[in-house]
Amino acid sequence: MREPKESWRKVAYDLRPAKQVERRMLLDTMQMLSLAGFHISEYQYTGFGSIYFVDFILFHKLLGIHRLLSVEISEKIEKRVNFNKPFDCVDILIKPIGDVIPTLSPDRKHFLWLDYDTIVNSDNLSDILLATTYLTPESLLLITVDVEPPGEEGDGPRQWRAYFREEAEPYLGSATEVRHYAKDSLPRINIQIIEKAIKKGLTGRSDVEFLPLFNFLYADGHQMLTIGGMIGSKAERRRIEGSRLIETDYIRLDLSKEPFIIKVPNVTRKERLHLDSNMPCSDTWETEEFEIPPDDLAAYSQIYRFFPAYAELLL
Repeated sequence: MREPKESWRKVAYDLRPAKQVERRMLLDTMQMLSLAGFHISEYQYTGFGSIYFVDFILFHKLLGIHRLLSVEISEKIEKRVNFNKPFDCVDILIKPIGDVIPTLSPDRKHFLWLDYDTIVNSDNLSDILLATTYLTPESLLLITVDVEPPGEEGDGPRQWRAYFREEAEPYLGSATEVRHYAKDSLPRINIQIIEKAIKKGLTGRSDVEFLPLFNFLYADGHQMLTIGGMIGSKAERRRIEGSRLIETDYIRLDLSKEPFIIKVPNVTRKERLHLDSNMPCSDTWETEEFEIPPDDLAAYSQIYRFFPAYAELLL
């Protein structure tokens, strides 16, 4: 078992704009799933709350989820985690998530977010196998990993291939050549590894399959990847495909498609107000009020509903 990275000491989890856009897209999705007949408010949410509990606060307040379990591996911050618990309905366990997954109630539907701050490794893949083995039908599973190059600065594709061979060789498939491990290919390598691990975990469960919903790439510093979807049957697939989800830009029902890239352009408050007043816009719309690169405008038009606003609050 690896030592935790303690990224909570380096990153203010509530001040990551791309991550917050991702969270708001998840909220949007859960609301549409609820309209499609999936009773999300009755699910149990299990995640890594750390000392910030951002996801827990959002999912409790905005989705009505009242069964929440935060799993923390580091005993060094147990008191701090318990002190920062935002609601009495949040339970906390200090142990590896791999020890917790088999104990999740088989009588509930679950929303499990394996929100790692590490590059994919054998421990992560073992957790994914457990999740897809134990999660009940209609449960939701999300996996987030760091997709920056592994190893030391100055390493290249040969060293990166060696890392993935050591940590994830059963899931590499045809990615055997050094050329497959160029830096811009690493997100796709990670997608393939995670997808194969999910499928392996579902081996023997003839009643369900993995129904993809999310394939996000974003960066608030490190480039991160989130794969997510539902453990469900063909009946759940039909309900999803018949919902409003298929009308969204960010949903990915097929992991072979390119990820949705969450890009948060830098705009001022005044610029944002002007852009919002013209949203939604056509692909050909341009503003004459100020200069903005076309790719920034396109990115903004995709995320404007989910774009967080930050301001100083003097208490």
